[in-house]
Amino acid sequence: MSLKYAAITATFEALALSRLPGLVRVLSRSRGVIFTLHRVLPDMPAPFSPNAILQIRPDFLDAVLTRLGELGIEIVSLDDALTRLAEPAGRPFAVFTFDDGYRDNRDHALPILWRHNAPFTLYVPTALVEGTGEIWWQAIEDIIARTDALILSPTETLPAATLADKTRAYATLYWRMRKMPEPDRIALMRELATSYGYDLAAQCSSLVMNWTELAELAADPLCTIGAHTVHHYELAKLPPDAAREEMARSADIIEARLGKRPEHISYPIGGPVSAGEREFTLAGEIGFKSGVTTRPGGLYAESRLLALPRISLNGLFQKSRYIDVFATGAIFSFLGRAA
Repeated sequence: MSLKYAAITATFEALALSRLPGLVRVLSRSRGVIFTLHRVLPDMPAPFSPNAILQIRPDFLDAVLTRLGELGIEIVSLDDALTRLAEPAGRPFAVFTFDDGYRDNRDHALPILWRHNAPFTLYVPTALVEGTGEIWWQAIEDIIARTDALILSPTETLPAATLADKTRAYATLYWRMRKMPEPDRIALMRELATSYGYDLAAQCSSLVMNWTELAELAADPLCTIGAHTVHHYELAKLPPDAAREEMARSADIIEARLGKRPEHISYPIGGPVSAGEREFTLAGEIGFKSGVTTRPGGLYAESRLLALPRISLNGLFQKSRYIDVFATGAIFSFLGRAA
């Protein structure tokens, strides 16, 4: 575990033992929280699984929903959450959101959401649903997992024989790609995929729901479909017209495919480097009612609807004693300001 996650774990442990979250929920002005989820999978991750932070087990999702009920926190739709933020203080609430449209959301999360009658929002990047997008963060994990050395160029090779080697190689390549202009990242990813015989299209189609599956899910009264751009590019790295096109066109495609225009958007990756004031303004001009980030924090009456914070249900913190911490938005608001 990295020093960062060791520090977060220590903070979670201290908060869970102190029973401070309950007091904070009573005294703070936080009205609710939005949870970020990606994948819900029953199997334990392999030893080398850097993207395991993006997955939780079905039993942990069930435990979170059960505990929220015990705490008197109501699970509401995103539309209901926006309405409640505009009203006088009422019962605390939580919103569940899933990014990227993974098929395991339907297979493993949906039965649990049904059992708890829990509304949820699914943010979908349309190119991934069509099978033409690239889940590049998972692709580089898969490639590194099956090789002992990652050849990036004739003059650069990253060792990948041991678990420690693979972890370093992933971090090196992931952050290099994050810092690249999107066209350069795409070119490098496709070059690596070709070199290592990795089928990006097959991987995408195997992991993400297609339009038929998504339409069935969208018909569920508990489900709200939101936009997540077309290609899942980091919007802040794009020229203004391209960023606008990614957002607007994704809404156009979803409306054409599913018959209803999405009113909510999730900014891909969603941190300060990936989405900022320009993107929030563009989302409003396009007509979205809300936009969610991955910046941590609770929801308040004065929260900006096009720059809403979310709390990640992170795969490294799946302990029942942490649920009360996750449910306390004000703690994450403070930690976000302190970061």
